[in-house]
Amino acid sequence: MIRVVLADDQTLVRAGFRSILTGEDGIEVVGEAADGAEAVRLARRLRPDVVLMDIRMPGMDGLAATRGITTSGAVRVIILTTFDLDEYVYGALRAGASGFLVKDTEPAELIHGVRVVARGDALIAPSITRRLIAEFAARGAQPDPGPRLRALTEREREVMTLVAAGLSNDEIAARLVLSPATAKTHVSRIMTKAQVRDRAQLVVLAYESGLTVPGWVTRG
Repeated sequence: MIRVVLADDQTLVRAGFRSILTGEDGIEVVGEAADGAEAVRLARRLRPDVVLMDIRMPGMDGLAATRGITTSGAVRVIILTTFDLDEYVYGALRAGASGFLVKDTEPAELIHGVRVVARGDALIAPSITRRLIAEFAARGAQPDPGPRLRALTEREREVMTLVAAGLSNDEIAARLVLSPATAKTHVSRIMTKAQVRDRAQLVVLAYESGLTVPGWVTRG
């Protein structure tokens, strides 16, 4: 059973998400929070698998709450917002979120997102990846490979670059002529060596380290 906490300052929004998720097999909404501080308290007390987190809330906002929740490493956060802006995409991923969806997402996509993140994967659509690239480029940050990436093999660097492009394991396997199982194994080893917990953090690391540079990525 996937246990979910909803965090949004609008009661009707929470009710809508609850209605969508409650009817799904294997998903249970175990709590609701109206602000970031309450979301952090519920996450620590209830230990859900996933928190659906609004960004703009009174008091502690969703980004601060996400940082407070993800420090334990056990609870995963999907950011839900009406503000589809670069600063929030970058900020959410840097705060430790495992996914990012806008509130007009179709119900099926929301349900899929919860399942994907609950099983330990990241929910990063190609459009989100493009905004992350643009945001990183605009910040003019200086890349720093660091010891974590220097420990990667040449093949692992290649796979990590494709992860940063938003490719799934199956797409990586097809691109590199590997089996999907081998691609998955490579990604798991990379995350272990890079000391990140999911693909979302791996994408951030790829750009901040300079392994992947804005303008390189292609899904063709």
